[in-house]
Amino acid sequence: MRHGALWAIAASLALSSCAGRDPQPIQTVQQQDAYSDCAMIRAEIDGNNQKAQELANEQGMKVAQNVAAGVVGVVIWPVWFGMDFKGAAGQDAANLQARQEYLTQLAVQRYAPGYRPSPHPQGPPQG
Repeated sequence: MRHGALWAIAASLALSSCAGRDPQPIQTVQQQDAYSDCAMIRAEIDGNNQKAQELANEQGMKVAQNVAAGVVGVVIWPVWFGMDFKGAAGQDAANLQARQEYLTQLAVQRYAPGYRPSPHPQGPPQG
């Protein structure tokens, strides 16, 4: 009996690593920013707004999933190992917010009266 309980604990710990996804890093400043025009910045901001909504929905679902696992875990304790403690959606949302703020500042700076873009070669950088 004792041997079986140890195996159950070991299996639960191994499965707990499967709970939740890892955050996907979003760099605040990206290489293509030097070559982005108004339309490109606007398109990325719009795409990021949609992604932010998806992340908010994911975060809400993860909270509900964790609450349900916590309640069920009172009766069936191994369920607690399936809870998502990584908080990937929240971290991704924070990174995306920083990117959005940077893009907004870039657009304001770039399209202020008197702004002149620095000369650069045609097209994005090679490399």
